[in-house]
Amino acid sequence: LVLGSVILTLTTTPVSLTDGIESLLTPLKWIRFPVHELALIMSIALRFIPILTDETSRIMNAQKARGADFETGSLMQRVKAVIPILIPLLISAFRRADELGDAMDARCYSGSKVRTKYKKLTFGWRDFVSMFVSIALLTAVILLRSVALPLL
Repeated sequence: LVLGSVILTLTTTPVSLTDGIESLLTPLKWIRFPVHELALIMSIALRFIPILTDETSRIMNAQKARGADFETGSLMQRVKAVIPILIPLLISAFRRADELGDAMDARCYSGSKVRTKYKKLTFGWRDFVSMFVSIALLTAVILLRSVALPLL
């Protein structure tokens, strides 16, 4: 599951991933589920992951330059060493979220309007083959775990 997630995020652009998830969730519009808003939330979250990773690295390097030690000591000491990283990271994340909200307000963003797409996604033969192979592999793994593992 983790390997599949890593491969998916490394091979797919965030916009394509968000559009794909939005198109998969489109049937939920019948029960008035805000599919577009969920896709927007996922797109923003995917966009912020590398930013927060870089910010964490920058803060950790600054703390190490001040003499912080994250690798040695007891579990409690290592947990206490992480606190000076979390506070600036959360402040930075809230600041960036506030700036993003201001930018969306300045552009008069409204989530209720219909969003147009530059390229419409279609389900082709490669998608069917990939889905079939994925289901076959998943079935094989489940069968092997239920049949072969009890014998070991």
